Amino acid sequence: MATGGEADREALAGGMANAGAVFRRGALVERPAPRNARALHSHLLALKEHGFDAAPTPVGPAADGREQLTFIPGDVALPPFPPWVLTTTALESVGTLLRRLHEAGAAIAVDTDDEWPLDLADPEGGTMLCHNDVCPDNVVFRDGRAAALIDFDLAAPGRPVWDVAMTARYWVPMLDPVSAAALYPAVSDAPARLRILADSYGLSARERAGLPGVIEQATEVCRAFVSRRVADGEPVYVQALADRGGWERWDRMQTWLADHRETFAAALLD
Repeated sequence: MATGGEADREALAGGMANAGAVFRRGALVERPAPRNARALHSHLLALKEHGFDAAPTPVGPAADGREQLTFIPGDVALPPFPPWVLTTTALESVGTLLRRLHEAGAAIAVDTDDEWPLDLADPEGGTMLCHNDVCPDNVVFRDGRAAALIDFDLAAPGRPVWDVAMTARYWVPMLDPVSAAALYPAVSDAPARLRILADSYGLSARERAGLPGVIEQATEVCRAFVSRRVADGEPVYVQALADRGGWERWDRMQTWLADHRETFAAALLD
């Protein structure tokens, strides 16, 4: 159980849905518990049993009903992202870390009847639990390399390639140059970076052939996710949409992905 007062807790920055509501107390993190906390905590513990030690370990509920997880030390990039986010080393390490997560997760039976969130879930479903939100805010780095994943709140059953596509959106990034410039430093060759991510993950030839289309599908799901929250009047999403160029940005981004589909496919398969 949580001990101590306000003076011994540190607010942790980052994220949107839980902004201002995540705190560190020594070796533990306290945060709002998702509705499916029981199933998610069971999965996180199973990941650890299967050798994946790069995720928080659930400890138990806090006194106010929030959840407690182990704190993972390291660096987390927050927007606007620093230059090291786009190093080849960082990108390769994210791909390798995601592969490790999936290899451990493939050995864990997932009850698809549990109430996994559908917000960013793979529309085609699957039997493996995908993280679905491997953005810079949710990756802990040490010495310039991805060391751990945090914030599994949007995890849901899906295909491994879906998680790769969602990860590519943030880490390549799969954004048109105008959109990317708002959050990232100077962006290098997106097709080449997509190939680096696929190589470091170890994506199969069949999955590589379909990846550009899955990225477009993932972008549509992300747009719908934002649209629902804006329609509900959630201030953080309303403000982010306005600050980042509104729906015109999404239109531009989706057009850019479609226009470059063959270029991405060639980079992945050549």
